Amino acid sequence: MERLPRIAVYPGTFDPVTRGHEALVKRALPMFDEIWLAIGHNAKKQTMFSLEQRIAWLELVFKDEAKVKVDYFDGLTIQYCKRRQATFILRGLRSSTDFEFERNIAQANQAMEPGIETVFLVSDPGLSAINSSIVRDIYRHGGDTRPFLPKGIVLEQAMDRQKKR
Repeated sequence: MERLPRIAVYPGTFDPVTRGHEALVKRALPMFDEIWLAIGHNAKKQTMFSLEQRIAWLELVFKDEAKVKVDYFDGLTIQYCKRRQATFILRGLRSSTDFEFERNIAQANQAMEPGIETVFLVSDPGLSAINSSIVRDIYRHGGDTRPFLPKGIVLEQAMDRQKKR
């Protein structure tokens, strides 16, 4: 009997992509045949960077990973998973607060589509404090975002502000 491909969707806004996102995907690569980094439209979140910019960043970060694909979607993650024939949703956990939030979503997804499992990976200890909101705040105030971003990702405006000071 032939094994079905293990396809995962890692949904997020990736606004911007961080070293935490990068590390999670790299750790998940051995588990899956394909990982879709799916930039979702979240009505509760106002993004800072354009969809085109976020797609370009993700493609740059994972350009050498043939199993990683980048896409965007609107609507429920579970619906997107079905379109991609994904049977896994990949999520990262930084804290117990993340767990409580993610568990509720995973349980709702499980109720809607029992054939799609959510897989949680605990963040690397050195990266657990990094999230896109913090990076955006540092950026907004002209701070150096480079320690929090994957190699090759530069938020130009922040660098320009530092030079003016």
